[in-house]
Amino acid sequence: MHASSRSVTSNQSAPHDDLARRVTRALNHPLRKPVAEHTRRAFAEARRWLADQSRPLVLDAGCGVGLSTRQLAARHPEHAVIGIDRSADRLGRDHGPLPANALLVRADLVDFWRLALAADWQPTHHYLLYPNPYPKASHLKLRWHGHPVFPALLALGGRLEVRSNWRLYLDEFALATHQASGQRPTVVEHDSQGAFLTPFERKYVASGQTVWRLTVTLPHAPALMPAVAED
Repeated sequence: MHASSRSVTSNQSAPHDDLARRVTRALNHPLRKPVAEHTRRAFAEARRWLADQSRPLVLDAGCGVGLSTRQLAARHPEHAVIGIDRSADRLGRDHGPLPANALLVRADLVDFWRLALAADWQPTHHYLLYPNPYPKASHLKLRWHGHPVFPALLALGGRLEVRSNWRLYLDEFALATHQASGQRPTVVEHDSQGAFLTPFERKYVASGQTVWRLTVTLPHAPALMPAVAED
C-alpha cells in the first residue's frame, strides 16, 4: 500500500520560546469560556451511559470517525470507552455498529474536559491521537499544550498517550507536561505493526513517515485547573 500524505512543515525547528509562559498562564488564570449548551447536553448523556456501564473509563479525545474508539473498546474490553469529537459529519460516517462498551459523543473537548473534571471522572487511559499540530509558530496557543484548557487535560489523570507524525509537537507536549505536573513523559518512535488505531496513522505509515508516541502516567489532580471565582 502506498499513500502520499505530506510531512508536517513548520517555521519552528525547536520548542517554542513562548511555551513555558503559555503553560504558566494556563496554570494561574481560570478559563472563563462558557460551556456550550450542546456539549453540556452531550456530557449529561455520556454521564448517564457511563453510570450504567459501571466500568473503568477510557477516553478517546478527538476520535474522528470513531474507528479508534471501536478498536480501543476491543483492546480494553473491561472498560467503558468514550470517543469525543466536535464534528457531526465525522461521527456520522458508517463504520458499523459500536461495541457495547463504547460510546461516541459530539462535543467540544475544551468544554468536555472541564465538565469531566468537575464530575470527578478519573480515566484509567486517555488517548489523544494525531491532534491538529497547528505547525505555524504563531499558532502555539491552538496546540493543546499551549491552550488554556491544558491543565484540565492533565488533571483528569490516568495513562495519557499522545501520537503524532510531528516529533516537535510531542517534545513540546512533554516539556509542558513536566512543567505543569512534575511528571516526565517518554517520547519514542511508534511501531504500529500493522495494527493502526486511526486512518491518519495508516496514511502516515503508508507514506513512509515516522509516527511518534508520548506516554505518561498522571495522578488525578483537580487542583491543577485554576477555578473560576464565584461572583
